[in-house]
Amino acid sequence: MTKTEKYDLALRQLDALLDETGNALSNLSNASALLGGVLPRSLFVGFYLFDGEKLVLGPFQGGVSCVNIALGQGVCGQAAKAAQTMIVPDVTQHKNYIACDSAARSEIVVPMFKNGALIGVLDLDSAVLADYDQQEQDFLERFTEILIEKTDWQFSQFTLKNEAAK
Repeated sequence: MTKTEKYDLALRQLDALLDETGNALSNLSNASALLGGVLPRSLFVGFYLFDGEKLVLGPFQGGVSCVNIALGQGVCGQAAKAAQTMIVPDVTQHKNYIACDSAARSEIVVPMFKNGALIGVLDLDSAVLADYDQQEQDFLERFTEILIEKTDWQFSQFTLKNEAAK
């Protein structure tokens, strides 16, 4: 199976897999698991969600990771602040890189926005140099579009905090 065929199949699987209720936690968890299988050289596949101030670790596949990332810091914070996908072929050469896993060699981060508001980012780290290119960027941007469209983003800790205050 070619990369294009594999990625097309993954997009169809994602569309079918996403919970019909739009539950964000379930959708993000399944999305990260699906990507982990499609991109097996990735050491980390996961989401950082914007809490109004910073990016906070969300559902992921892989080893332990950084929990909080300020906007503009690291590749995740940089991509979120710039509102554009970033590919880093060699993380050791990126001045703003935050090392969460010493085995990581390359990274791609796709920011996620809905109605102009930052939701978070999709972050993938690979153990292989230059593992991500334009083909992965196109695939992951389409992947996040489907995810954003089919997910109810009204969940969040803000709702939980507001409910607890009542």
